[in-house]
Amino acid sequence: MANRIDVAYTNGVIAVREKQLLKDKLFRLCELPPEEAFRLLLESGFGGGAETSTSVYDFEKLIAVEEEKLDAFIREYAPSKAESAYLLAPRDFHNAKALIKAAYLKEDAEKMLTGEGLVSLQLLRDCVQSGNFEALQSVCPALKTACEEGTALLEEERSGAKLGAIFEKALYAYLKNVVKFKSVLKKLLSAKADMTNILTCVRAGEEETAKEMYLPAGRLTEKELSGIFNEDIQQVEKVFEKTPYAKFAKLCMEAKTKGLPLTQAEKMRDVHDGAYFFERKYALERTEPFLYYVYRRKAECANVRIIFVCLLAGLSEQEIKLRIRAF
Repeated sequence: MANRIDVAYTNGVIAVREKQLLKDKLFRLCELPPEEAFRLLLESGFGGGAETSTSVYDFEKLIAVEEEKLDAFIREYAPSKAESAYLLAPRDFHNAKALIKAAYLKEDAEKMLTGEGLVSLQLLRDCVQSGNFEALQSVCPALKTACEEGTALLEEERSGAKLGAIFEKALYAYLKNVVKFKSVLKKLLSAKADMTNILTCVRAGEEETAKEMYLPAGRLTEKELSGIFNEDIQQVEKVFEKTPYAKFAKLCMEAKTKGLPLTQAEKMRDVHDGAYFFERKYALERTEPFLYYVYRRKAECANVRIIFVCLLAGLSEQEIKLRIRAF
């Protein structure tokens, strides 16, 4: 939007919309049979209620409506370009990567795409189809460069193994520049980069391989990250004990030792932004209520999806509640 709306007005809008959040009803949904849970969801007005869907098997339609409403809210009420980019630009880099990969494999990209970010899907499709990305220069130069590098990689190496790293590194470099004057967003981006880099090290077989994939914007040094390759787990934990990632690194190393997937650590990273605001929910300032509301909405949509997938799969109440994304 060209003219940003006053923060006080936005916070007033949020105060009204917060009343529509499911809150404790999410846990009630876990306790009911699928049809009854779906009826409660409709009665709560989630996703437009019965006007959108009347079958429990179409719960995704309700989620899609809520996600579209949240996107519209972000576009209208984002306090600045920094918030808009932080929340929506990751989709542009993901969609561009998906379209380039699909074109190379001669596959349909539609199932790989997410919602529109700041760049229209049609523009991305046109650029990929023509192989000319100049139109992205005025919109997002970093995305243009990533597209050109990704396309060249596929043409030269005939492999998409490094494609994801090109787009993810480009995204973080872009966001690092966009949020440089926004202390909270800068802190969140840094933490996300650090945790992703830790995960990269745990997964990588070799240190040099991990270094090629490190994301910019993080605060951990290469020396600190290299400590993860130490065979002595206690030494690894010691490296991170004075950083904000002691618990995170321990989760990663425990999973690695037991040969388990890094699911819990990934979950911790993915809810980090929302958790940051939740811990400060009674002392939010300036634009922070906007971000907190957005993350609560995102978490709610994710949890509704988790709950109904699990209910329809016959999982127990306890199993479902363990899977819910809580801050």
